[in-house]
Order: sequence, then structure tokens, then C-alpha cells
Amino acid sequence: MLIEVKVPQLSESVSEATLLSWRKQEGEYAERGENLIDIETDKVVLELPAIQSGVLSQILKEEGAVVMSGEIIGMLDTDAAKPEAAKKPEAPILMPAAKKLAEEIGADIAQIAGTGRGGRIIKEDVVSHRPVERTARRVPMSRLRATVAQRLLESQRNAAILTTFNEVDMKAVVDMRNRHRERFEKDHGVKLGFMSFFVKAVVCALNKFPVLNAAIEGDDIVYHDYHDIGIAVGTPRGLVVPVLRNADSLSFEAIEKGIADFGKRAQDGKLALSELEGGTFSITNGGIFGSMLSTPILNPPQSAILGIHAMKERPMAENGQVVIRPMIYLALSYDHRLIDGREAVLALVAIKESLEDPARLLLEM
Repeated sequence: MLIEVKVPQLSESVSEATLLSWRKQEGEYAERGENLIDIETDKVVLELPAIQSGVLSQILKEEGAVVMSGEIIGMLDTDAAKPEAAKKPEAPILMPAAKKLAEEIGADIAQIAGTGRGGRIIKEDVVSHRPVERTARRVPMSRLRATVAQRLLESQRNAAILTTFNEVDMKAVVDMRNRHRERFEKDHGVKLGFMSFFVKAVVCALNKFPVLNAAIEGDDIVYHDYHDIGIAVGTPRGLVVPVLRNADSLSFEAIEKGIADFGKRAQDGKLALSELEGGTFSITNGGIFGSMLSTPILNPPQSAILGIHAMKERPMAENGQVVIRPMIYLALSYDHRLIDGREAVLALVAIKESLEDPARLLLEM
């Protein structure tokens, strides 16, 4: 029986998608649940699994085509028999020096003929294969990258963005984490990271200065009585910002589990569209890549975003003495149309105070 391969139902905020990459070609067999094609929206990459086992008999829409919800893009023949697996050809033997050089220059081993004993690929084979000419590649910008670029330009153009900075002594948080992380992981099955402390500190500051959790809509200011915190995650396809819903009611355990789950599924392209929508405030952590200082850009329509940077031990003056402390720079970017400098500075100070005395987070002070 021939069944239709259709684009899945997209969310209300996504009107169209792009066919990114067919994972099965015409004539290839797919098991039930096996991915047929990657479909890219402006927020996430979706997989389209085969609803039954069969052969992809016809591809009606090629890669790069723009499609809508429910559109037919192929046909699957469920009566076709599964072909016998073909034997894989033996891979050539790659000598260590050749392997190292090939990795350094990005050479395709499959394109290199081995001249060593028994067809082994030696270093000289890789050297002779290295292209002499300089090349450049032109590839279409992905829908996700194009959307990120557009939103960032809109943010710069439509908001009066300013950034205020502060530094935080993380010793108290580091000490608390070191004391409890083994027991925390044993009891909850998730590692105790630093991000849960930052989320808790942000929620505390937003409660004191709710304008940072608000947004401008036309001539109105919309104050959100809930705290949906977006956590920026870098992926091979681009930046995504999944949202921790009702972060003010989440425990440290729930926050850490939520962030760990977001991180894994973001890398695998498994995030749902609904998990990327909304958000009243965002946190971005460039410190995991080694950033020491930066000015984060607003995630519209939000009015503020916190940037976290790398934690480094630095000499600090304390009670007339020089001591070594694990220090971190924080950057709070905000829309000056809505948020005055006073509120922004005091909110960042509140975050600093919560992190330097984490007992405040437990006492909600």
C-alpha cells in the first residue's frame, strides 16, 4: 500500500518550513520510526519518522523546498520487501602519520589511494592529495541562522539597548556546590551546576524589579506575573533559547534537570517548537566558551538579558589584604525605553548579592 509522507503539523507561530535533508533516498527502505527527512523551521529542526516500515518510492519535494503543514512531500510503499544488507567494502589501512595529517587539513580519506604495502595510506599519499589551489564555498544560510540574524538586527534597530556590568565573588557558591554536589547527584540523579544558582538569583531580582520581566507592546507595558526564563544554548545549527517555565516555582533539582535536558536535546535537534516560544527574561552563558566579557543582545520582545562569563581566580582586596577569589563578570543588557539605569544597576546588584550570599536564595531575601 502506498501512503503519503506529509509535513507534520507546525505550531501557530510557524507558517512554513524548509526541507533540509532527506535521510532516505528513493528506493531505500525505512523501518517504522526511522527518520525520513529533517525539516527546518525558523526555530528548530524537526525529524519526520516513517509511520510504517516500507520503501520510499517517490520524493515529491526536493531538499530546499519551502513547505506548509500537512503538505505531501513523498510516498512510502509499505508492501515493498526489505532488501538484503549489502556487504560493506573493507576500509583501507590508514597509517598514524597519514591519519594525523588528514585530520589537520580536512582531507577525505575515501578520495586517497594508498601506495604503501598492501594498499596502506601513508603520509606521502595525503601530502600529494592536498589541494594546491585556494578554494571558497558558498552555501545557503539555514532558516535558523537567517531567523537569528533577522531577530538580532530587529533587536538592535527597535530597542535602546544599554549594558551594565558588575563582578561577583563566587567563593560562597563554589564552596556550597563542592560541599553538596556528590550528595545532590546521588539523591537527584543530576549534577549540581552553577546555572541553577544564576536562575534562582535572577528570579529573586525580577521579584524586586518586575520591570525587567516586562515587555513593550505598542503603547502598553505588559508586566508578567510569572517567570519564564530562556536559557541560550549553542548548537551546530545555531543559537536556540528553550524556556524554563515558571522558574520561580522550580527547585534546584528541577532547574538542573531542565537545563540538562534542554542541552542534550538541543544538540540532537529534538526540541519542540513550543519549548522555544515565549520567555520573559533570558540568560546566556558565554563563559562556557571562555568569554571574559561581552554585551548580550536582547531576545525580543523581552526587555532584559543576563550575560554570564568565565569564572577566573583573581587577586582581590579584602579587609586590607590581597586574597585569591573565583571571580566572574556579569553583564545585564536592557531596553532603556522601558528600564531606567537605576533599576538595571540595582537588579544586577541584587543578583550579585544573592550569589555572594547564596543563603539569600533559600530564604528568598
